Amino acid sequence: MKLSTQPYKGARDFYPEDLSIRKYLFDVIRLVVESYGYEEYDAPLIEPIELYQAKSGSEIVADQTYRFLDRGNREVAIRPEMTPSVSRMVAARRQQLAYPLRWYSIPNLWRYERPQRGRFREHWQLNVDIFGIASIAAELELIQITDNILRAFGGKPTMFRIKINHRQLLNLLFTDYLGLNPMQSIAMASLIDRSQKMVRSEFIEQIDKILTADQKRKSTTEKLLNVINSDSLDKLPPLLKNSEPAKQLRQLIEACSELSIGNVDFSLSIVRGFDYYSGLVFELFDASVENSRSMLGGGRYDGLVGLFGVENVPTAGFGLGDATLINFLKLHGLMPDVESLTQIYIVVIGELTLEAMKTANTLRRAGLKVAVDLSSKKLGEQIKTAAKKGIRYVLIIGENEIKSQQFTFRDLIASNEVKLSLVKIEKLVKASTLK
Repeated sequence: MKLSTQPYKGARDFYPEDLSIRKYLFDVIRLVVESYGYEEYDAPLIEPIELYQAKSGSEIVADQTYRFLDRGNREVAIRPEMTPSVSRMVAARRQQLAYPLRWYSIPNLWRYERPQRGRFREHWQLNVDIFGIASIAAELELIQITDNILRAFGGKPTMFRIKINHRQLLNLLFTDYLGLNPMQSIAMASLIDRSQKMVRSEFIEQIDKILTADQKRKSTTEKLLNVINSDSLDKLPPLLKNSEPAKQLRQLIEACSELSIGNVDFSLSIVRGFDYYSGLVFELFDASVENSRSMLGGGRYDGLVGLFGVENVPTAGFGLGDATLINFLKLHGLMPDVESLTQIYIVVIGELTLEAMKTANTLRRAGLKVAVDLSSKKLGEQIKTAAKKGIRYVLIIGENEIKSQQFTFRDLIASNEVKLSLVKIEKLVKASTLK
C-alpha cells in the first residue's frame, strides 16, 4: 500500500522554515503578554467530554469535537478550546491562588470543521485570562493587550477594528424589546452570531423561521433589523441605550480612547458562540475586505469556575488563533523573512571532519550556533548547501587553517571573505546578530 505524503485533513506540517515563523509569532506574543504580568500555564490535550458539554455550546460539542471512548470506556475529547480547562484548574486551587490571577497559554487545539482560509481543524491559539476582577478594568486590560500584540508585529490602528457588545444588552433586546421566549432568544443569538456569513435575504428568512406568526404580524423582524443595523449606542431604542449594559459599553469605549485605542466600535452583531459568556464581549477584525473574518474573540464569563462546585470567580479572557494572525501579517506585508537559526556553517576541505568538530565546539562554547558539513562533498557544493539553508556565514577549514588558526570566513550576504581567528569570528557574528 502506498502511503500518502499529505498531513491529516485540516492539519499542517511544520517544516523548519514554518516552525521558525511560528516560533517568531509566539516569542513576540509572549513578550507582550508577560509585560502585563501574565504567567504561562498548560493543561492536558484530552479532557472528559462533560467538561465541554457543560458550557461550550451545542455546536462545538455535537459537531466539532473529536470525541472517543478510551480503554477504560470513558468518553473523552481532544480539547477544542482551553477555557473549560483553565476554569477547572482555577477551581481546583480556588482558595490557594492569589487574585487577580493573570494566566496565558498557547495550546494546540482541535475542532472537526470544514478547513478554509484562516481556519484549520488543528491550530494553535493564544489564550489570555484574568480571574478575580469584576469591573470593566479586566476587559480594558485585555483589549489593551490585543491592541499591543498587533502593534508589536508592526500593525497600525487603521489595519484593524475592535468591535464590542454586551450579552446582557442582547438579553434585553430579545426578551424586553422583542418579546422572545428563552428558546427563541438562544436561537436568535446563534443566528446573529452567524449573520456575517449570510446574505441579507437569507438572514431575514432565518429570523422569520424563529418567530411566531403573531410576532411577525407585530413587525418583530423589522424591529430587530433596525436595531441590529445601529452603529451607535445612542441610536438604540431608549430601553436599550439607557440600560446598565449600554453604560458599561460607553465606559469601555471612553476608557479605550483615553489609552489611545481609538479603533473600538459598538456592534450588536458581536455575540460570541460559547454559552458561558455573561457580559461584555469583543472581537477583532482585519480592516481589509480581503480578510474580513474575526481574528480574535473574547469577553466576560463569570460563571464557569462555579460549575466545579466552588464559589464563582469573576473572569474575562480572549483567544487569538495562529492562522488568522498569519493571514493578517501576510496581507499587510508584516511577515518577516525566514532566517536560519544556524549562525555559522563549517565546510571541510579533505579529511578534517574531527578538527572541524573541535572548532565548532569552541564556537558553541562561546554561545554560537554552528553546523558542520559531514558530507565530504566538494567545497563549492558545501557552500551551496549553506546558501540553500539560508545560513549567512561560512567558515572554511583546511590544513592551512588548522595550522595557522586563521580561518577563511565568508559572508554570503555581503559576498566578502576574510581571514580571522576564532575570537574575532565570535565577535563579528555576535555583533551582526545585535544589529
